[in-house]
Amino acid sequence: MDQEKIKQAVSLLLEAIGEDKDREGLKDTPDRIARMYEEIFEGYDKDPKEILSKVFTADNSEMVIEKDITFYSMCEHHMMPFYGKAHIAYVPGDKVVGISKLARTVEVFARRLQIQERMTGQIADAVMENLGAKGAMVVLEAEHMCMTMRGVKKPGSKTVTVATRGCFEDSEELRNRFFSLMRD
Repeated sequence: MDQEKIKQAVSLLLEAIGEDKDREGLKDTPDRIARMYEEIFEGYDKDPKEILSKVFTADNSEMVIEKDITFYSMCEHHMMPFYGKAHIAYVPGDKVVGISKLARTVEVFARRLQIQERMTGQIADAVMENLGAKGAMVVLEAEHMCMTMRGVKKPGSKTVTVATRGCFEDSEELRNRFFSLMRD
């Protein structure tokens, strides 16, 4: 990430909105934002394949669910936050992954400029491709600040996206079981 370009861009933005970029409260803002962006967008430097490579042999072929994984991301349309919960289910092939790795996979994709629809599919695809899963299902529920602070100004509204892969695409019973367990 190019810290200097970010600082220059923030300085220009401050000037463009009519602020004095050299006043006490704003003097260090370009640097603070550059450091913040390094953290917020660290997903560009991470590969889900590495995260999901630590697997364990399992005889279990039942659904594995990790739910209520909090995430924060940035909308690529307005560069405003959206945040919420991710719920992931997968049916293992012969390997399972440590549960924390599912949360870390969510972080890889959340810490990029995103749209929620794409992120949902990216998580499902990463689980399928890297775990050899028989199926995966991902549900994201998020509030978008671009709908809360601007535009229609509807705080509390949630966007829900779903991605199904493998056996979850083919089995309504499996999908319904996931939704039922997600509510518990």
